[in-house]
Amino acid sequence: MKCSGSGLVGQTIKASAVIATLVLSTSAGHAQARPFAGFDGAWSGNGTVSLSDGSSERLRCRAVYQVDGTGLVLKQTLRCASDSYKFDLSSDVTSHGDHITGNWSETNRNISGSLLGTAGNGKIDVTVESAGFSATLTLRTTGNRQTVQISSKGDIRGVSITMVRS
Repeated sequence: MKCSGSGLVGQTIKASAVIATLVLSTSAGHAQARPFAGFDGAWSGNGTVSLSDGSSERLRCRAVYQVDGTGLVLKQTLRCASDSYKFDLSSDVTSHGDHITGNWSETNRNISGSLLGTAGNGKIDVTVESAGFSATLTLRTTGNRQTVQISSKGDIRGVSITMVRS
């Protein structure tokens, strides 16, 4: 009797493990299928821009993210301004499994280029490039809070922004 009881417990544990594995793999598949989850909507906040001459300025920023119905295409606008500086960045991004690709433009400087990186679990990491310009961009979203980090070797050395969903 004792032996069959422990056999039943063992079977219950095995069944629970199989169910847990199925649930976790379904959740992971869903996260991969929607790499831009959590970004959709309007955001606003503040940050700083560091310039190549060593100066830095406070920024006021607004961003809008639009994720299409499939969850695989993201349109983004990011507008930031200080008393003497502004940038207006737009991008169109598509997910291809583990990687994302797309195009970006900055209207104030009339530059545009391509981007390549990864997205998922509330984080986007990309490298943006155009003729004579390269930068890295990291966006992290947790709940209603988002951070944006941009780093380059151009006139803009770095941007650090913290925003909340509007």
